[in-house]
Amino acid sequence: MSKVAIVYWSGTGNTEAMADLIAQGVRAKGGTAHLIHASDFSSDKLDEFDAFAFGCPAMGDEELEDTEFLPMYDEVEPHLPGRTVVLFGSYEWNDGEWMELWEKRAEEAGVDVADSVIAYDYPDDEASAECVRVGSLLAG
Repeated sequence: MSKVAIVYWSGTGNTEAMADLIAQGVRAKGGTAHLIHASDFSSDKLDEFDAFAFGCPAMGDEELEDTEFLPMYDEVEPHLPGRTVVLFGSYEWNDGEWMELWEKRAEEAGVDVADSVIAYDYPDDEASAECVRVGSLLAG
């Protein structure tokens, strides 16, 4: 049984809703999902889990949230190569470029991003289904 950490930051609840849907997918596949706020996660917890989903909405000029999420992610990213990782988040303007930039950053750090999911605002039916799908992917 896979133990999956779903680590996220959410300002309006949209990314949190995505985290909940990913957890549903993990549980439907028989895994154990742990929803963890970004401020409660650090690299010393990585070995407790088999797979990871990191979620953050687009902020400012297509950036990751920089007071809680980004400091945590900066700290854990060097320890992610060789681990199963999914990225997710929501956006309300532009075209979701922040996810492309985040994926590129992760890949340049040696992280093998298994998949990513974005939602415009609150996850619609299509984004919800994608969240559940990546949750089942993480559960293996």
